[in-house]
Amino acid sequence: MRASDEIEKALDAALAHHRRSQEERGIVPPLLSLAETRRLAQEVGCELCEVELAALKARILPARYQRNLGTVGWEGQMRLLCSTVAVVGAGGLGGWVIEGLARMGVGHLIIVDGDIFQENNLNRQLGCTEANLGRPKAECLAERVAQVNSAVRVTAHVAWLTEDNAKALVGDAHVLVDALDTLPSRFVLERVAGLLGVPMVHGAIGGYTGQVMTIFPGDPGLNALYGPGEKPERGVETRLGNPAATPMMVSAWEIQEVVKILVGQGELLRGRVLVMDAEFGEINEIRLS
Repeated sequence: MRASDEIEKALDAALAHHRRSQEERGIVPPLLSLAETRRLAQEVGCELCEVELAALKARILPARYQRNLGTVGWEGQMRLLCSTVAVVGAGGLGGWVIEGLARMGVGHLIIVDGDIFQENNLNRQLGCTEANLGRPKAECLAERVAQVNSAVRVTAHVAWLTEDNAKALVGDAHVLVDALDTLPSRFVLERVAGLLGVPMVHGAIGGYTGQVMTIFPGDPGLNALYGPGEKPERGVETRLGNPAATPMMVSAWEIQEVVKILVGQGELLRGRVLVMDAEFGEINEIRLS
């Protein structure tokens, strides 16, 4: 018998016993605590995510996902655990996106960012603390994920996305997230998404405004949004700044687009961009062609 088969058999037996114990106590659906998940992983010799996935298949709910169940359901949670998402940019937008996806239970997160935290990041970037100043953003966010959801596997690349390295950095992902702050890099990410045949969730912020859209290969994309011709290195955020609330607002929509893609739920922001203005309390939709 292969080692993987032995692990699966041992997990099934342990979880069946756990289910009976929970049902005898009137706990429906049966719940699996973090402590119990860790104990089983250690006893059986497997990863935490393997225990969680086996539990979900047996209709035993890891307690950390109890508040997810009403929206994504059993099958949706399993899909999230089996998914890989690459978040490119681990600053204002990316930090919050990574946090949300880890808490939802996306099984593998790829984090790409070549930058380090600086003092002007302290006002809005989740991973930026006084203790983390001068440290690589990708590494700090990987540590944060380990503290939030240790079942999530993280691959952190302290690197800038380029035409040459993009496929190597994000090639395993089912969805790419644009949390970048330069237009040329956004277009590189969109091109690699097309080459890989995967969707890209785009988000951008400046001042009190932000925008979100989802781009599948062949959809109207960044050219339709930003227009043809030479693009500036950076957008309006250099003039308007980025207050604390704006990246939280836009990243929430990006997280939800990713979840909808992976779970196969709801209506995506395809062929249209959602524009939010927190200063005047307005949300508008722009159709792209």
